[in-house]
Amino acid sequence: MAACHKNDSTSKIKGDWKSKDGTTTLKITDKQFTLDNESPVPEDYFVKGDTIFTSFEGNQPYTRFVIEKADEKNLNLLFPDSVTVEFTRYQ
Repeated sequence: MAACHKNDSTSKIKGDWKSKDGTTTLKITDKQFTLDNESPVPEDYFVKGDTIFTSFEGNQPYTRFVIEKADEKNLNLLFPDSVTVEFTRYQ
C-alpha cells in the first residue's frame, strides 16, 4: 500500500464495517475513524504504508491498526492488542 494520505488504499478502507462476530462496528470517513464496541469516539487518522494511525484530537501516542487485508467487501485489522478482527462492509 502506498504511503500517501489520499490514495487507493485509503479509499478501500472508507465505509461502514461490521465485525464478522457482530460485536464491533467501524466507520471510516475521509477524516475520522470511529470504532463502536464500547463507547464510540471519533478519532482523526492517517494511513502510512499498511498501518492506520489514530488519535483523539491530535493527542499522541497514536493508536496503530495494521491493515492485513482490504478490498471492497472485507477488511482485516490487527488491533493494538495483537488480535486480528475481520470486518465486512455493510453499506
